[in-house]
Amino acid sequence: MAFNFNERLDNADGTLIVDALNLAFRWKHQGRTDFRDDYAATVASLANSYNCAHVIITADWGSSSYRKEILPDYKQNRKDKYAEQTEEERQAFIDFFEEYEATLEVLEERHPVLRFQGVEADDIAAHLVKRKEQYGLEKIWLVSSDRDWDLLIQQNVSRFSYVTRKEITIDNWNEHYNVAPEEYISFKCLTGDKGDNVPGIAGIGPKRAEQLIKEYGDAMTIYDNVPLDGKYKYIQELNENAETLLTNYELMDLITYCEDAIGLDNLSEIEEKLK
Repeated sequence: MAFNFNERLDNADGTLIVDALNLAFRWKHQGRTDFRDDYAATVASLANSYNCAHVIITADWGSSSYRKEILPDYKQNRKDKYAEQTEEERQAFIDFFEEYEATLEVLEERHPVLRFQGVEADDIAAHLVKRKEQYGLEKIWLVSSDRDWDLLIQQNVSRFSYVTRKEITIDNWNEHYNVAPEEYISFKCLTGDKGDNVPGIAGIGPKRAEQLIKEYGDAMTIYDNVPLDGKYKYIQELNENAETLLTNYELMDLITYCEDAIGLDNLSEIEEKLK
């Protein structure tokens, strides 16, 4: 199948997993609407650089139906922003997405493209990482500028951001974060995600989240210890809104809930495509 696209990499043992729409915005920011060939060439170049014989394209298809059921306002901020676009901006997005769709068609001639209605690329990538032994994925390079994908980083799973031009690996993790990899989900549960319109605990930013994790442990342990002692406003907010931590786990813990978010029928299709 498409896994043989680059047979010249005789000793390659890696797999490149691409966040398709995220990478496409590289050309959107340049005002480009003729990027399909450049996109395919970029993917091939990255695969070569990271010694990846295999490429898997993961693509959003609308926002997550799974998360919308949990939090109806999930990503509503983005819809509100798009609704305020000028006619010129709206047309630019139409032109961009037309080229993006054409790009996916080009990519599908060479690589597996995994895309399902109401499923996000994050969850598909998380499933591939979670089941990497099942799919025979020995070493994985994730291509995305989305820091949510750092929830997937582990031994032999790393991320490259085309925006920062940086690599995040299990070995250099401490250069990027002040919490351990296994604590990153707790950090996100406490702080929320403004980009996805997921609220955290009011008054808790990165420093306070790090402090709470250091003092109490992960978010579930913090939840179990509520009410916490303290007169600070953010402690009161945490005590009053501790259920937010549980909701945020369901929304943001990609590894645990990715298969709920993908759905059984789509999981079967992924398995079929990657045989």
